Amino acid sequence: MSTHMKHNTVEVTNTMSGINLKFAYYPGCSLSGTAVEYGMSTKALCNLLEIELEEIPDWICCGATPAHAIRTLFPIALGARNLALAAKLKMPILTVCAACFNRLKFAAHELKHNSAVREKISQLPELLDGCKVEQLGDINVLHLLSVLHDIYGVERIKGMVKHSLSGLKVACYYGCLLVRPPKVMQFDDPENPQLMDRLIEAIGAETVDWAYKVECCGASLALSRSELVAERVHLILSDAKARGAQVICVACPLCHVNLDVYQVDADAKAGQKHDMPIVYFTQLIALALGASVGEVGLNKHMINPIPVLSAVLKVTG
Repeated sequence: MSTHMKHNTVEVTNTMSGINLKFAYYPGCSLSGTAVEYGMSTKALCNLLEIELEEIPDWICCGATPAHAIRTLFPIALGARNLALAAKLKMPILTVCAACFNRLKFAAHELKHNSAVREKISQLPELLDGCKVEQLGDINVLHLLSVLHDIYGVERIKGMVKHSLSGLKVACYYGCLLVRPPKVMQFDDPENPQLMDRLIEAIGAETVDWAYKVECCGASLALSRSELVAERVHLILSDAKARGAQVICVACPLCHVNLDVYQVDADAKAGQKHDMPIVYFTQLIALALGASVGEVGLNKHMINPIPVLSAVLKVTG
């Protein structure tokens, strides 16, 4: 016997074999470049959970963090194009990049609530690919954290753990883009989000209560104001370490780059060595569910997380 229900416009099928979820997958640019391990671990985790990802054909860049600072309409037009491409798949959009999530959500919000924006985008039919602009504001854009927590279920994931992370202390870092602006993002508590914490606790780890979980890492200012980013990274790493964290867990490629790569600059600025591994939530959960180090790209970080994780998971490589 099977039953069907709607949750956040996602059709969930409960059968004897479990939950079957299908999404229009928007990987974004970073997951095939600077954050290739995020893409690898996302696919490994979704395979383990039998979550089906159908990549949106011919998707384009979302505009990332710089585009909307230069032009107002341009990033919305980029988002409209991706929303139109996803609409043909007749599935909610799923993404794991916090910047992509933010820009796609923002585009959908503006297309739904801003008539002036709708009017301008409607004058660009080549972007819409046959879709009506009015449709695009209703397309559901989801982050994998929400899918795992709200739809798949924390208890279900807890029951699938093969290698507990018991003994590992994790600082869950959400950054700016998942939670702000709250009216648009509607993602957990914008001041003290807990979705990632609960998922990481479900696989046996202990999460720390710390002050910087939604503070900005400096984002793309790493290119123009590297000294500012080094200062931000120092503050974030220092607080996580002071609270007893052994690793910082992230859900954003840009946060990962800044916290991982710019530790060298942060060390120089602060006159101390941080040496804090930065990992993606998908990597930790996939490892706990039985994925290998190679499958989740754990060997691709600047600050090697394997020495810390090996004591917990008995992983090597």
